[in-house]
Amino acid sequence: MRAAGRAVRARLRDRIAASDPGLLRLTAGLRTVGAIALTLAVLSLLGADVHLLVAGAMAAMVATFAIREKQLAAQAVTLALGLPVALASVSLGAVLNSRLVIGDAFFVVLIFCAVYGRRFGDRGTALGLIGFQVYFLSLFVGATVATLPALCGAMALAFCSSALMRFAVVPATPTGVLLRMRLAFRARLAQLVSAQLELLDAPADEMDKALEAVREGTARLHETAMMIQDRLEEGTPDESAARLVQRRIADAEIAAERLGLLLLTARSAERADTLTLHLPGAPAPSLAGPAVPDETGATLRRDLQALHALVLRAGSGDTGTGLAHVRNRLLGYRDEENLPPASAAVQDVFRGIGESARAVLGLRIALDGPQDESDDTPATARSREELDAEDAAIDGGEEAAPEEQTGLRRPTTRAAVQVAVGSSLAIVGGELLSTQRWYWAVLTCWIVFLNTASTGEILVKGYRRLLGTVFGVVAGIVLAGLVGKHTWTAFALVLVLIFAMFYSAPLSYTLMSFFVTAMLGLLYTLLHTYSLDVLVLRIEETALGAACGVVAAALVLPVRTDRRTNELLGTVLERLAEVTEAAVGQLSGGPAVELLDKARDLDQALADLRAATQPLIHPVTPLRTRRHTARYVVALLETCAYHARTLAATAELLPTHPSIAADPRLRGAAGRTVRNIETIAVRVADEHPGAQVETGPSIASLLGSDAGTPRYGRITDRVLRHLERLDEAVVGLARPLGVPVVAPKG
Repeated sequence: MRAAGRAVRARLRDRIAASDPGLLRLTAGLRTVGAIALTLAVLSLLGADVHLLVAGAMAAMVATFAIREKQLAAQAVTLALGLPVALASVSLGAVLNSRLVIGDAFFVVLIFCAVYGRRFGDRGTALGLIGFQVYFLSLFVGATVATLPALCGAMALAFCSSALMRFAVVPATPTGVLLRMRLAFRARLAQLVSAQLELLDAPADEMDKALEAVREGTARLHETAMMIQDRLEEGTPDESAARLVQRRIADAEIAAERLGLLLLTARSAERADTLTLHLPGAPAPSLAGPAVPDETGATLRRDLQALHALVLRAGSGDTGTGLAHVRNRLLGYRDEENLPPASAAVQDVFRGIGESARAVLGLRIALDGPQDESDDTPATARSREELDAEDAAIDGGEEAAPEEQTGLRRPTTRAAVQVAVGSSLAIVGGELLSTQRWYWAVLTCWIVFLNTASTGEILVKGYRRLLGTVFGVVAGIVLAGLVGKHTWTAFALVLVLIFAMFYSAPLSYTLMSFFVTAMLGLLYTLLHTYSLDVLVLRIEETALGAACGVVAAALVLPVRTDRRTNELLGTVLERLAEVTEAAVGQLSGGPAVELLDKARDLDQALADLRAATQPLIHPVTPLRTRRHTARYVVALLETCAYHARTLAATAELLPTHPSIAADPRLRGAAGRTVRNIETIAVRVADEHPGAQVETGPSIASLLGSDAGTPRYGRITDRVLRHLERLDEAVVGLARPLGVPVVAPKG
């Protein structure tokens, strides 16, 4: 019974870890709710009225969610600085509330400064957010000079409650967050292996569904790898340890993605295109018939299940002989003589399982330290020797600082001007709608500019906020009717809605807006200002604020979506060329460079582009052809990034791996691919309208077949395959971007 209970708890833990990497959403929700509950408890013991309770709750929420630094010491400094900012803001709000023109002018100046403060990093962003939100709070609760001392006391209590929850009750150190993210990576890797197992067994009519699960699992694993990359510097003791974890995470991600592609190829009538794993909705390739012969299929199924168990138990401290036996068997597939009799495509799947097992072994050593080697087979010992040699070769490097833009070209300055103009329009329009609730339009205008960089992004965010607000108003009406005059019941529901708001925020902005609006309906009930007219006015002010934000973004220093996506596309292509050229250069015998850093820079640039294309691929976008083109281009770039990332990881093995040797001919063979990437980049930037992409002989044929040259080994063949597919994907990328493709003359 105890063993069964432990297994259930382990499965539940893995599911939670996979759904919320690092438990960041859970932590944010618990901290915020805890800070609000503590503030309300103390204020109620002091006999505070409802207005002070609402003010304290909102201040505790702001003090908690505004802090974004990763190190606890930096968080403490920002929180300490945030209190005087909050006190100054609420004091000015209380003084200026009754002075219409001066108060409005100051609000616009405050908004400009709050947005401009983002240029100073997380601390500047947090202090600006606290200043704006607390001033808004003063308007919401109707602060006056007479109530100012009590409000300042409630503010101080809210900040103390936030500090207590952050540093004592729900602490989150960088090391602890990184540890939980590593558990999430393991859980998502296991989920991906499960999806791949279903892909192996899926009948023809369910193949598309199984492929979509693999596609989603691959994307979720990559997302977690990027989150870990962002936390490595703060969460590891030194740079060498960070680089070791970085390499092992990259190895596991690449091995898992390659295994999915090999499984798809084994089930297909022809070689599976890598694009199939990255393009949402892409149909599964035609099947060759049954997955594999029965006997070999049973072995393959058993080994995929064994790989799944190996992944799940890799971080559990299990060092039993059963785990060692599974590990040894899977690693044995890396030796040609251990492969079961099957077709070449199916044997490649077994090799892929062996490489995935090696990646899991390397991940376990990197995260948990040296392991028991008493049960090692020769194949396992060889894998350990390779990993040890790679670990010893890791060294740190320095990155060049990016060029900083100045003046109105700086994004924070441009956004500050746009928000100031949009807020001015929102104040004027909001006053016309309501002299008492006009600030809701300003809040919406402010929010739609957060974390957006183009007119299209602002338009989509405004639409999502309006949609969430409309449904939230309906929920607010229902909840207000149920709660009536029961104050503490209303506050309990407010806490539930706030937790749901923070837990859902990274997943859906519409859902978050829904919870915010429903919560506000309860707050209005507590303040005895609730009515259907007030909630309808909330919708009107939200629509007005969103419209003012869009108008300001479109007319004041506009950044068109096309321009934004073209700039980011150029950055992605530049990073892709850098990674490809550096990896091929090292595989050709050139000097070693920090390839994994370059690969992660490529991944980050691609993530930025993916976010910027959301307005183009949103379901409400009327231009369907443009929507399909944007999805296709991003999927092609993800395919290119996968092959470039794999080349970089292989090149990093070159100094230590006995089966990989430098081949100077690779540089010349891959030169066409790099030139094509650069050609597309200059065409996107309109710097060379006449540039053309070249096609020609395959990469392998460009290497020639000199007499006396030994036959390529399996690793070298894999490098050539990745170069081939990268070359094909780059040529495929040229067509939707309108770049001419020509064959060389002669």
